[in-house]
Amino acid sequence: MISKHSYIRAVFWPRLARNRFAVVGGAVVLFMLVISLAAPLIVPFSPNEINAWEVLNPPSLKHWFGTDDLGRDVLSRVIYGARISLLVGFVAAGIAVLIGTVVGLLAGFYGGLIDNLLMRVVDIMFCFPAFFLILAVITFLRPSIWYIMIIIGLTGWMGVARMVRAEVLSIREMDYIMAARCIGCSDKRVIFRHILPNAVSPALVAATLGIAGAILTESALSFLGIGVQPPTPSWGNILTSGKDYIEFAWWLSLFPGLAILVTVLAYNLLGEGVRDALDPRVNR
Repeated sequence: MISKHSYIRAVFWPRLARNRFAVVGGAVVLFMLVISLAAPLIVPFSPNEINAWEVLNPPSLKHWFGTDDLGRDVLSRVIYGARISLLVGFVAAGIAVLIGTVVGLLAGFYGGLIDNLLMRVVDIMFCFPAFFLILAVITFLRPSIWYIMIIIGLTGWMGVARMVRAEVLSIREMDYIMAARCIGCSDKRVIFRHILPNAVSPALVAATLGIAGAILTESALSFLGIGVQPPTPSWGNILTSGKDYIEFAWWLSLFPGLAILVTVLAYNLLGEGVRDALDPRVNR
């Protein structure tokens, strides 16, 4: 039986590298991560620096993305907004994947009453429209980036749980799992040593796609004014500030909108590529 590390080196990476869309998506994701981490070093102006003499200036050599209604440099705000949006995406997706993986492992491994109980909870959660549930919860809380990350994560784990459960149901019937049980391995060792490493593939794909969903959700909440609050820049609240000037200051909506579009598309392309590379039924 091929080891997990050998499979990644010999099969996964070559498959992923042959998928051009996944490579492009990965390159864009890496670029966004680099500029968000290096934001303090590369931004031409402070994102909150107000300049009354340069209000609503169009894109120019000095301000590549123009300025907003307070004279702030839009490029600097978009770059700093990437830090917020990507942070929300990573943390929210991490919470969702962690909860979904644990629920899926327990439901798939033990089955019976535990499986039925956990899956009914998943079904109940699926009955509530996630975005409206987030809106309802945030209405009663003080708008905060931490609340947003936690709530998005707590409302996005159900799909991960179902995928991991399906994988575990298949793996637990394999011969090496039966052998581990026969030699007296505890449930904990069987789950974490033998099942989890082989069931992590759907969780990895869900994490990649979940980041894109979390970025969209955060941008929508910020656009509605109940997400990240000004003056902290996020792509959503930059869009909000530009909607009143869209007829003559198009750059205020265009550039943050393009940032959201490109980033979400890149994560989706990368996630699809990872899923294909991990699927043994796909021949590439």
